[in-house]
Amino acid sequence: MKTRAQRGAAIRVRPATIRDVPTIVRLVRGLAEYERLSHQIRTNARGLRQHGFGRKRFFESLICEVGEKPVGFALYYFAYSTFMCKPNLFLEDVFVAPEERGKGAGKTLLKAVARAALKNGCGGMEWIVLDWNKPAIRFYRKLGARQLPQWILTHLDEAPMRKLARRR
Repeated sequence: MKTRAQRGAAIRVRPATIRDVPTIVRLVRGLAEYERLSHQIRTNARGLRQHGFGRKRFFESLICEVGEKPVGFALYYFAYSTFMCKPNLFLEDVFVAPEERGKGAGKTLLKAVARAALKNGCGGMEWIVLDWNKPAIRFYRKLGARQLPQWILTHLDEAPMRKLARRR
């Protein structure tokens, strides 16, 4: 998918390949820095290669380029909605380098993700946005997304998950 950036360079979104793993690592680290979560990052090329490009793939990813320069990425996977009786696309990460924001890269990237959802028969797509990230919330609302305040994200970290798995 190609569009034009404000300054004239073409914006292109393409499926990531195993050769893009170093770029994905760099962009994930940029996302963690932006979200003030760098202290939690454990992303590495080996894990991304294994889980995204190995025999059993756990995610799909897209690379957004302006000209030949990678400026963003999206990483997603499919889940299933028993209520809709359809698959659902869960957008784990979407990130555009700060210097490239406001020029069309984010919208182009999300259009490509929406097309992937439709291609796979999904009834919707979901993602999480930090409550303090007002620019992102405004951007998503302009696209027609809505926040679901009645739903609370619940997460079990690895240690308590192991403990739960051992319980009788």
